[in-house]
Amino acid sequence: MADAPTVSDIFRYALELRSSNPSGSFADVKSSIVSKYSGGSLPETAYLTIPEYDNIAPEEDWTAGLPVVLRGIHNSDWNDVAQGIIISLEQVENYPKMSGREDDPAKEWRNREKGIASAEEKNLTKWMPEELMAIAQRSSKN
Repeated sequence: MADAPTVSDIFRYALELRSSNPSGSFADVKSSIVSKYSGGSLPETAYLTIPEYDNIAPEEDWTAGLPVVLRGIHNSDWNDVAQGIIISLEQVENYPKMSGREDDPAKEWRNREKGIASAEEKNLTKWMPEELMAIAQRSSKN
């Protein structure tokens, strides 16, 4: 299975198709994926991810189609694999249009530290000995 494409490879191919023809339909992209990859080896389930989208869209968006991709791999059905890629592609495309980028600094609500900083500070000062606290503060400055 060394020549098997990864899910990321197929996703990047779908992105290329969309960028070369932005007015094309998702059905066209799906049929192109099926025609290019069917007959070949299916992706390995160990690589069932699209890691380059971790900081671009929320995980629930870029992973939306992965269960369908997994079903397609298990059933040896390239139509399901392509459909899952299309679901993730559509979610990733729509996310910036609807809410901006995930890593946009203006999106303070995405700052997970914001809501817990005071509680974390209170707990660290209460439970951490002064020597350890000094070490932790020095290492966080570096």
